[in-house]
Amino acid sequence: MSGPPDAVSLGSAPLDPRPLDASVRRSVVRQGVSVGVATGAYGVSFGALAVAAGLDVGQAMALSALMFTGGSQFAFVGIVAGGMGAAPAAIAASSMLGIRNGLYALELTRLLGVRGLRRLAAAHLTIDESTAVAMGQRDVRAARVGFWVTGASVFLLWNAMTLLGTLLGNAIGDPRTWGLDAAACSAFTALLWPRLRSRDTVAIAVVAAVVAVTLSPALPPGIPVIVAAFAALLAWRSPGEARA
Repeated sequence: MSGPPDAVSLGSAPLDPRPLDASVRRSVVRQGVSVGVATGAYGVSFGALAVAAGLDVGQAMALSALMFTGGSQFAFVGIVAGGMGAAPAAIAASSMLGIRNGLYALELTRLLGVRGLRRLAAAHLTIDESTAVAMGQRDVRAARVGFWVTGASVFLLWNAMTLLGTLLGNAIGDPRTWGLDAAACSAFTALLWPRLRSRDTVAIAVVAAVVAVTLSPALPPGIPVIVAAFAALLAWRSPGEARA
């Protein structure tokens, strides 16, 4: 059995007019909600950090609801807390994250096929998690369900946990002591694992992971991920993978 198609073949595939199988729909919904729970849980740390940096509850909630980009929100709070000295790194990280989401949109525009207000909603929910779940499916119908369920789950839970974080403030302590900083990474690992079906894909994943871990201490958040993605792309374009 072949693995899930890549993003290009999925995005260009015709939409099957038949209803999505109920068992497949349940599986995709469970996957999307699980990713939403894992990612949303870390929103409590943003809420706590936001009020610690001097923002009030309304300002922190506005950032989560309107910006809704995770890394860029933390970068903004970093500027508020650290002054303009933290601005260059924060702006660089936010810009790279914005470019990444723009690249996601190029493929998701074809995949989702939405217009009008639904297109605006889709743009707002285009994040790492919704894109990953959508592209991990085997057909267009499942991919669309995965995108909307994941995006909505992350949005609702991220904002709910942001509110909780602002209300609790420093009472919860460092969120890392609760393991919340690893929740989103664990969710992505769970999405990636079923796709490691050959030595080539395992090697590509290892190369990307090594690059990201090596660069993380030296570069602003978000940028090591971009560099790791380019490294993975170069590995995928290698002659061995082309023959496979």
